[in-house]
Amino acid sequence: MEKSFAQWKKQCLNKADLSKKGAVDEAIEHVVSLLNSREEYFTTSSCSGRVILIDGAPESSAVQKQNCAWLFVSHHKCTSEDLLSALAGCSGDAVLKFEPFVLHVQCRRLEDAQLMHSVAIDSGFRNSGLTVGKKGKIITAVRSTHGLEVPLSHDGTLLLPQEYITYLTQVANQKMEENHRRISSRFYQNLHLALLTEKLQRVQIQDPHDAPETEKGTDEEEEKEERKKTSVYKRRRKREQHETDGCHGDGDCSVPGLEDCLDLFTGTNGSVSQTGFTGF
Repeated sequence: MEKSFAQWKKQCLNKADLSKKGAVDEAIEHVVSLLNSREEYFTTSSCSGRVILIDGAPESSAVQKQNCAWLFVSHHKCTSEDLLSALAGCSGDAVLKFEPFVLHVQCRRLEDAQLMHSVAIDSGFRNSGLTVGKKGKIITAVRSTHGLEVPLSHDGTLLLPQEYITYLTQVANQKMEENHRRISSRFYQNLHLALLTEKLQRVQIQDPHDAPETEKGTDEEEEKEERKKTSVYKRRRKREQHETDGCHGDGDCSVPGLEDCLDLFTGTNGSVSQTGFTGF
């Protein structure tokens, strides 16, 4: 899988751009560059969002871009004069469209695709999804729902007054502004943060420096425990010496077996068990 993904990525990034523009849209160059710089991803197609005016055949019941003439296209805001000028060359059924940002990304693993999908949804691109092909290709599609499609003419005849076309132009431009805002202020920032977080988590899991610190901490605890035991032993020795010095005659203490009893009820910290002491 790793080798196949690397081959797919190399082949895709080295082939010619067959889109009408022939290059990545300026508004999403930073997004495409970020994804293609990562070993887990590469982009297969993209569009930053566009306003288009197409002229379909009058006898066609459905508008299909591949069978239509493109009268106007812009990846930025436009004016009503732009659209009216383009409509002058219309001979069929003209349709005004706003198509929002779309991005297709091939992912190395399913986990990578899920991360990309989560970023897209959280950034407002709620029509996003992912697919797994028969050959193992995992594709995440970043899509939105705030599009626009309005028929403007039929058989070359304009159906709407110019005032309404001016209004539609304003609506399309508002959607373009929101589209670019979602890309830069939300999607790109969320994607950059998610990829950085994922990278840091991976480094922390693989970081070998945690082990020596743990061993060092264990050694210090063991050293403290040894010092504690030594201190308890010294106190016992002093107590034994004191009691021996206080004995009469043949050295027997006035309270036989007291030290042995204390040993039974003395903990590692040198304290006397309350229950044991009461037993005397």
